[in-house]
Amino acid sequence: MTATIPVLRRAATVLTALAAVLLAGLALSAPASADVPEGWSEPPPVDGLEALLLLGGLPLLLVVVIMLAVYVPALARGERVAPGQATIENQWIGGPRKSTAELAAPDRDDSEAGGASARW
Repeated sequence: MTATIPVLRRAATVLTALAAVLLAGLALSAPASADVPEGWSEPPPVDGLEALLLLGGLPLLLVVVIMLAVYVPALARGERVAPGQATIENQWIGGPRKSTAELAAPDRDDSEAGGASARW
C-alpha cells in the first residue's frame, strides 16, 4: 500500500504537467486562427498532392542528384562502391612497385639519388 502512494503522486504530477502544456499550446495557437486582414487577397487553396510533391519530392530529388554526382564518376572509372570493400593498398604513382628498397642508393657524396636533396 505504501509503495503505491509515490506512484500515484508521480502520475498526478505528470498529468498536471501534461495538462499545463496542452493548455499553454491551445492558448498560443489561438492567434493562428485569425481571418485574412481586409484588403488582402484570399490565397488559393493548396492541393495536398502539390504540397506532398513540393515538401517531399524536391528533397528526394536532391538526394538522388547528389548520390548520382558521387557514384557515377566512380562507377565510370570501374571502381567498386560496395560498403565493406577491402582497402586499397598504398599507391605511389610512378614510384617503385615493390618497396623503397628499389630506390637507388647514393653512390658518392654529390649524388642526387636516394631521396630528398635538401641543403642548409
